[in-house]
Amino acid sequence: MSFTLPELPYAKDALAPHISKETLEVHHGKHHNAYVVKMNELIANTAFATHSLEDIIHATAGKKEHQALFNNAAQVWNHTFYWHSMKPQGGGAPTGAIAERIAQDFGSYEAFVEQFKAAGVGQFGSGWAWLVLNGEKLEITKTSNAETPLTEGKIPLLTMDVWEHAYYIDFQNRRPDYIGVFLNQLVNWDFANENLVNARKAQAA
Repeated sequence: MSFTLPELPYAKDALAPHISKETLEVHHGKHHNAYVVKMNELIANTAFATHSLEDIIHATAGKKEHQALFNNAAQVWNHTFYWHSMKPQGGGAPTGAIAERIAQDFGSYEAFVEQFKAAGVGQFGSGWAWLVLNGEKLEITKTSNAETPLTEGKIPLLTMDVWEHAYYIDFQNRRPDYIGVFLNQLVNWDFANENLVNARKAQAA
């Protein structure tokens, strides 16, 4: 079995002017695709060839002999999750269950925004900022490079890519500006709500 590059959930120009078509052509068409291609090379003729993406990530996490495979598999998963964490005409304060949980666990949406921004800005070098469900509580966490909360027993609800290739064409070195636009114009709270519902169902099963 080989993996294919997942399609974007919107047209390449659908996030403009906040994230440009050029950025998505490079980020999705080149960076994300390169991870898929390399992962397929690494799993060819191995036992991993029959595994799901999530199983590959869990089986290779923390194992030096499989570091390259983990890096590429986790980046395939992280990027796919990231595309769905944004939508055209997104952004702003959430509604529904995720809004209630944010108010409960962070005190207010404004407090969540400050903590999420701090995680994104504070991630030194390449990485990710996440909103996750850890047990019964929402948390903000950050990971470096290809690391993912999946390997920590946490359930991702939303992510923001802070690798430079996510924002450099549109924002140059202004990561805080990109983070502000992500929250105000792009974040897909419908996706976070869906992930929260699915997480609750899994916990109750």
